[in-house]
Amino acid sequence: MIDFERARKVMVESQLRTSNVSDKRLLVAMGQVPRERFVPEERRPLAYIDGEHPLQPGRSRRALPAPAPFARLVQLAGVEPQDRVLDLGCGTGYSTAVLAALAAEVVGVEEHPELAAQARENLAALGIANAAIVEPPLAEAPAASGHFDVVIVEGTVDVVPEDLFARLADGGRLVALVRKGPAAVANLFVKSGKEVAARADFDGTLPPLADREAPEPFVF
Repeated sequence: MIDFERARKVMVESQLRTSNVSDKRLLVAMGQVPRERFVPEERRPLAYIDGEHPLQPGRSRRALPAPAPFARLVQLAGVEPQDRVLDLGCGTGYSTAVLAALAAEVVGVEEHPELAAQARENLAALGIANAAIVEPPLAEAPAASGHFDVVIVEGTVDVVPEDLFARLADGGRLVALVRKGPAAVANLFVKSGKEVAARADFDGTLPPLADREAPEPFVF
């Protein structure tokens, strides 16, 4: 019988803290959200390994990211308790569940209907009431109307769609891993008025956001 609670504590200490993840609220959230619920059943014994988990093996490239790069990206966004967050590419809902522990409201977006359905089921089972899962096009989802304080792109992209910056509130932050040659760099974008300033932060890896080699932006 696997002690998942202990596995979460080991993940926090050996994977997150050693990767310069120091946000106390984030460490607590990832030490509480049951990661094993969000991976395919056959991979649950491996839920806390330092690696990603394919969510639809043989059908798509969608995957649950390894804990450390995901945590570093969330930390870069600086999510505050009053924030409204857009979680783009939420898979089975793990990232949305973690973000719901940090923010006032989270809208998770997942383009694969089966994964979106699993995400809704997972959030409901955990009693998470401040998060909703939608499928593109986002503009048609009432829960996603208005602007967001934080947008987190849960996957590597070639470019950040300009439409996402329009979704940011003034002072809002967007974080994404953007491909740069063979590697990817985590970028923080901050909106001020009509301007968006970008800052590269760390090299990292996340599963691709979309199945296509050249990802197309979601329709807004």
